[in-house]
Amino acid sequence: MKDLKTDAMWLHLHWLTVLAEQGSFTRAAERLEVSKAAMSQKIKALEQLAGVPLVTRTTRTVRLTQAGEKLVEELRGPFAQIEQSFFSVRDSAGPLRGLVRITAPVAFARQQLVPHITAFLREHPQVRIQLEVSDRLVSLVSEGFDLAIRHSEALPETHVAQPLCTTRALVVASPAYIARHGQPDTPQALAEHQCLYYPRGTEAPRWIFTPREAGRESVTVTVNGPFATNNSESIRDAALDGLGIALLPDFSARTALNAGSLVELLPGWQPTGAFAETVYIVRPWSAQVPRAVSSFTRWLREAFRAG
Repeated sequence: MKDLKTDAMWLHLHWLTVLAEQGSFTRAAERLEVSKAAMSQKIKALEQLAGVPLVTRTTRTVRLTQAGEKLVEELRGPFAQIEQSFFSVRDSAGPLRGLVRITAPVAFARQQLVPHITAFLREHPQVRIQLEVSDRLVSLVSEGFDLAIRHSEALPETHVAQPLCTTRALVVASPAYIARHGQPDTPQALAEHQCLYYPRGTEAPRWIFTPREAGRESVTVTVNGPFATNNSESIRDAALDGLGIALLPDFSARTALNAGSLVELLPGWQPTGAFAETVYIVRPWSAQVPRAVSSFTRWLREAFRAG
């Protein structure tokens, strides 16, 4: 006769696979939207049912035992199939619903993405969107994200990447800086100015310019300045304060340019190599994509195409 206790273990098994994926009780609990205490209790109950330890706990890390690893590996396929079957049935009819977790760069998210998210949610009130704003490249699978916005040409081969919009780099400065220090009329003149830039290791920063008119060669200029950071909004704000000349992606500079608080410099030259020329929307490959995820992806691509 079947042990009645095993009827309650299916949820415990799923939680174990999430724990293995997330690597910590805290992140697993956040992913499942439960308390850390409940997460720990379920795993302990599962270990009691199994009769062997499944998890090795320390103050900072969680590792599966050999038995735990074997169990999770054998569960991945069946649980993935169950999840796909459920989403297929649930998404086949009725209003759009579900949770979509997104990660995006700080400047792009604040200035370009959030207005489209709010418009989407007004039209689909049963969808929830969680947006993590970060300039680091997160692992979508291990950290449980459905989508990522990537301003990069280095895209993982195991993911599906679709172009969202094109972008270009601009050299800009505030009117106050120009009034004090003058306006460079050639890329080479930047060597005499205070420049604000993204740090690229320990090497001196170099900006590369391609001429917009035929007959001139590309130019590489070594620049110097008082401030470097890996966040384009921070560089933009320093430029707005008159600290120096900045090299920015257009989406970070657009509002300030329209307001006249920043001025584009060297319009006859195109900066190249500093930033990717395309922003992508990326998701892990899956045979079955939740309808909320695919619908939001389509919405976003159409919104940026129209804009």
